[in-house]
Amino acid sequence: MAEAATQGRRARGGGGAARRAERTAVSVETARYIERNIPNFEVLTEEALEIIETNAEIILEEIGVNFVQNPAALERWRQAGADVQGERVRIPRGLARQLCSTAPSSFTQHARNPARNVEIGGRNLVLAPVYGPPFVHDMEGGRRYATIEDFRNFVRLGYMSKWLHHSGGTVCEPTDIPVNKRHLDMLLAHMTLSDKPFMGSVTEPSRAQDSVDMASILFGQDFVQANTVMTSLINVNSPMTFDDTMMGSLEIYAANNQACIISPFIVGGAMAPVSVAGTLTQVLAELLAGIGYSQLVRAGAPVIAGAFVTSIDMNSGAPTFGTPEAAHITYGAGQLVRRLGLPYRSAGSFNGSKLPDAQAAYETANSLNVGLLAGVNFMLHSCGWLEGGLVASFEKFVMDADQLGTLHHLARGVACDESAQAMDALREVGPGGHYLGCAHTQANFKTAFWRSDLFDYKPYETWSEEGARDTATLANARVKKLLADYQQPMLDPAVNEALAAYVATRKEGMPDAFG
Repeated sequence: MAEAATQGRRARGGGGAARRAERTAVSVETARYIERNIPNFEVLTEEALEIIETNAEIILEEIGVNFVQNPAALERWRQAGADVQGERVRIPRGLARQLCSTAPSSFTQHARNPARNVEIGGRNLVLAPVYGPPFVHDMEGGRRYATIEDFRNFVRLGYMSKWLHHSGGTVCEPTDIPVNKRHLDMLLAHMTLSDKPFMGSVTEPSRAQDSVDMASILFGQDFVQANTVMTSLINVNSPMTFDDTMMGSLEIYAANNQACIISPFIVGGAMAPVSVAGTLTQVLAELLAGIGYSQLVRAGAPVIAGAFVTSIDMNSGAPTFGTPEAAHITYGAGQLVRRLGLPYRSAGSFNGSKLPDAQAAYETANSLNVGLLAGVNFMLHSCGWLEGGLVASFEKFVMDADQLGTLHHLARGVACDESAQAMDALREVGPGGHYLGCAHTQANFKTAFWRSDLFDYKPYETWSEEGARDTATLANARVKKLLADYQQPMLDPAVNEALAAYVATRKEGMPDAFG
C-alpha cells in the first residue's frame, strides 16, 4: 500500500521498485477508530468518587509507593518535593495530581500509512490485539510454544482484520529466538508486515531504546521526536511497586515523546483488596504515582491511564474473567480517569477457557461490551486472548476480530434523521403489509444491519450438507484464507534494508541469552 507523504516526515525515493510495489499492492480495508455516539455507563456516585480520590491521596502521602533499584527516580521525586526514605516515596497530597495535569488529554499515534493514524482519547476507542502469551493454539497444532513465524502470522492477520485499528506489540512471545534479541524481530515484523500503528518493547530499557531507534529509521528521527509513533505498555508491580525495568523503559519513551500505557496489573484478592472500592483506591493511587513520574521525566509526555483488573477464584487461585466485579472496576476506573482528563485503557477479549468455546464466548462478550460502555480509549487484548492470557489462539483471533464490528455499530448510537425515521416506508406499507420490497428497504438494505463475516446464517439443511461446521472450524478456515490472501504493504526498499541491517548489527553485537 502506498505510503502517503506527511508534513515533517522524511522524504524517501523508492525509485522504480517502490512504484511497482505500489501498483501491485492489495488495498486492505480498515475501519476508522471508533467514535462513540453513546453515553458512558457510570456506577460510582459523586460521593463515592470523592471518597476514593481522598483515600488514594492518603495512600500516596501516608503509606507511599516503592521505586525499586532506581536512584534516578528517587532523586526526581526528592527534587519534586516528595518524602523519600530508602526506596519508599511518600507523595504530598495533591502533588501527583498536579504533575498528571501536564499530560495531554488526547494524542495522535502515527502509523507509517497516515490513513491508519489513530486518535487516542476523548470519545474514541482504538482496538489492539492480544499481548504477551508464551503459547499459541490452533486446531491443527493444539497448544504449543509460540515461534517467530506464529508472531508474523498474527501480525498478518491483524493487518488483514477490518475492525482492528492497531498492530499491537508482543502478540505472542516467540520462544525460538533468544530473549535479548526477539524484540528486534518482533519490531521488524510490525514495521514491515503491517502499516498499522504498533507498540514498542518494554522488557529492558535498552530494548525500548532499540524501539525508538528503529522507529527513527522508519519515520525519520525528527518526525519521531515531534510526534508519537509508539504506544507501549508499562505495568505497575501491584501493590504499589514500580520496578527499574518498567520505569527504565518508561524513561526512554517519555524522554523521546512516545506514549506509555501506565497500567496496574491486579488480580483482586491477591494484589489488591477484595472489595471494588478498595481496589479502585489502589488503582488510582498507582496511576497517580506512575503518570506523575512520567511527567517528571518529561512534562507533556503522552500517557494512557490503564486498569488491568480481574478477580480470583478463591478455591483454585486462578484468575477469573468476565465477572460482574471486574465490570464494576472497569466502569469505576473509567470515571476516575475521566476526572483526571486522560485517555483510558482497559477491557479486552478476556476469558479463562482453554478452547474457543462457549465459556470463552460468554466471558469475552461480557468483557468487550463492558469496555465499550466504560469509555475505554485504548483496548489492548481485544482479540485472540485464551486461557487467562497464557495463549494466543488463531481461531479466536479471527472470531474476536469479527465481533469487534459489533462494537463499531453499537457505538454509532441510534440515528434519527429523515431516512432513519422511515416515515415513507411506514406510509407505503401500511397495516398488514411487509417491508421487504418497499423503496426504503431497497435503498438501505446493504448498510442497514451489521453482518458477521464468520458466522453461519444458512438453513440447517445447507449447513449440514456443508459439513455441519461449528464456529471454531469456520474460524480455522478463515485464518487460512486471510493468510493466503495476505500481501505485504509497500515499504520503501531503502528503509526496509536499513531496518534489516539495524536488526542484524544489534544481534551480532550481543551473545544469545535465553534467561
